[in-house]
Amino acid sequence: MESINKALGNVTKRQDFKARYEKEKRQVLQDPDVREFIKEHTPYITQELIDRNLIKLYEFVSQSKRCESCQSLSDCKNLIKGYYPSLLFDGKNIDLLYDICPSKQKDDELRKHRSLIKSIYVPKEILDVKLTDIEIDEPSRFDIIRHIQELVKKYGDEDQPKALFIHGSFGVGKTYILGAIANELADIDVSSMLVYVPEFLREMKNSINDQSIDKKLDAVKKVPVLMLDDIGAESMSSWIRDEVLGTILQHRMLENLPTFFTSNFNFDQLLHHLTYSQRGEAEEVKARRILERIKYLAKPVELKGQNRRA
Repeated sequence: MESINKALGNVTKRQDFKARYEKEKRQVLQDPDVREFIKEHTPYITQELIDRNLIKLYEFVSQSKRCESCQSLSDCKNLIKGYYPSLLFDGKNIDLLYDICPSKQKDDELRKHRSLIKSIYVPKEILDVKLTDIEIDEPSRFDIIRHIQELVKKYGDEDQPKALFIHGSFGVGKTYILGAIANELADIDVSSMLVYVPEFLREMKNSINDQSIDKKLDAVKKVPVLMLDDIGAESMSSWIRDEVLGTILQHRMLENLPTFFTSNFNFDQLLHHLTYSQRGEAEEVKARRILERIKYLAKPVELKGQNRRA
């Protein structure tokens, strides 16, 4: 059987192979970046060195540099997806150095940003909302935006403003604003959780059977910034009010953890909702205890405007 070295030798001696080799070599050496690289390291880069490292030079010219030929990370055609090559001369050989490309850098930043925003039963599109997306067509919206900016600016300081209890009619954009707050916090590397209260409390009831309630409660209690969306829309029971909401709010009050709320109710209406359980039992003292915790954590502000879902 013919040896591999002999077989390769026969291939390299063929005229068609030599012609293709010379053609590829000319194309590689005509590349502007390669020419600049050779010029920069003259006279150290000799013809012999070029011939010995032609495969590396070909690998370099055949790939996209800094996303020049790629529209997005998913379209990346490079050898190492998300990285582009640059030429390196160590004094003896030519080598390739791979750096992260702008598309991958942007994608990594977005993934990190998204990882800081957790949500439970909240539409995904809400999590992409920016503060600049909020229309300021009512004075109340301007006041809310200004308060959010102040809170983000002073997050972690002793004079950090309270979170907000945003109440208003159905469809005025309360949840939308929570999404913007989450993104503003993610920009300063602060993790938050946005929770749609009615579905979350329904799950908490179901968690009694699988014994996962403590774990889920801990996650909500301890997140750096919590946003409870649509509080007051849930079916109220003594257990939900005292053992779930009460436990969460008590921990966050003691630890001084920012907690935002949205509701269709103002404080007086929410008190009435918290007072009466599904069975019709009236427990105003316990209801007031929950409301006082909410008042400690958040400043009430009414969001006015038209129904944007209509």
